Amino acid sequence: MKRRDFLRTSLTVSTLAGLGTAGLNAPAAEPGGANQQYYELRMYRLKSGAKSDPLDSYLEAAAIPGLNRLGIKPVGAFTERETKEAPTVYVLIPYPSLASYSEVVAKLLADPELQKAGASYLQSPKDNPGFDRIDSWLMLAFAGLPKIEQPAYSRDRKPRMFELRTYESHSEVKALKKVEMFNAGEIDVMRETGLGPIFYGQALIGPNLPHLTYMLSAEDQDAHKKHWDAFGKHPIWNKLKNDPQYADTVSKISNHFLVPTSYSQI
Repeated sequence: MKRRDFLRTSLTVSTLAGLGTAGLNAPAAEPGGANQQYYELRMYRLKSGAKSDPLDSYLEAAAIPGLNRLGIKPVGAFTERETKEAPTVYVLIPYPSLASYSEVVAKLLADPELQKAGASYLQSPKDNPGFDRIDSWLMLAFAGLPKIEQPAYSRDRKPRMFELRTYESHSEVKALKKVEMFNAGEIDVMRETGLGPIFYGQALIGPNLPHLTYMLSAEDQDAHKKHWDAFGKHPIWNKLKNDPQYADTVSKISNHFLVPTSYSQI
C-alpha cells in the first residue's frame, strides 16, 4: 500500500472510531452528498500570565497566509471577551473535504514561506514556548448550513462579537437528533431573528463526545441579546422545542463570548 493511501485510510478509520455509532448515520460530506465542509477548531492554551504576542505574530504572518495559499479560507481567530488568567486563542479552519484536511496538515508546516515567516515561533525554546498546549476538534458541517456564512459586518471586518456554543448529549443517537432539530428549522429561525450563524459542526474527533458546536455573531452584545430574545419567542422554535422526538437531546450547554483578533478573516 502506498504511503499516501495508507495515511488516508488510517485517517478514515480514526474518524469512524471517533464517531462511534453516530458516524455510521452521519450525512455524507463528499461529492454526491450535501457538500458539507469540515472544520477544525483549535484552542491554543497559554500558560497563566503569558502574552499571546508570539502566537499572534505566527498566526497572522505565517499560519493563516499559509493556509490561504493552500486554498483554505476564511480562517477565524478569536480571544475570549473576558480575559482569563490563562489566555486562549481560538482558531477556526474550514476544509472542503476530509481528503483536503489530511493534505493540508501534511503540507502546511513544510511550506518554506511559513517556516521563514514563523521561524521565531516555530523555533521557540523549551523554556519559553509559544503555547502551553493545543486542543483540537474535527467537525462535520450540518446539512442545513454546509459552509461558513458571514454577515456583512463580519465579511467587512467591522465591529462584531461572537458566541461559541457547545451542546453535549448523553448518547450518540440523541446527539444526532439534536443535529436533526437544527436542520429541521432551528438554523432558519436563527438566521431570521438576526443571530448571524457562522457555522454549525458535529464533532467527530476530540474530547467530550458526543457533542455539537456552533457559532453565532452580532455587531455588539446588546444586539445579540435582542436577537436571542426574538429567537425565544419565535413560534417555529417553540414548536420544535416542544416536539417529543427532540426531548432530552442535550445534557450540557457551555458557551464562550469571543472577539475577533485584528487578523481574523471572520
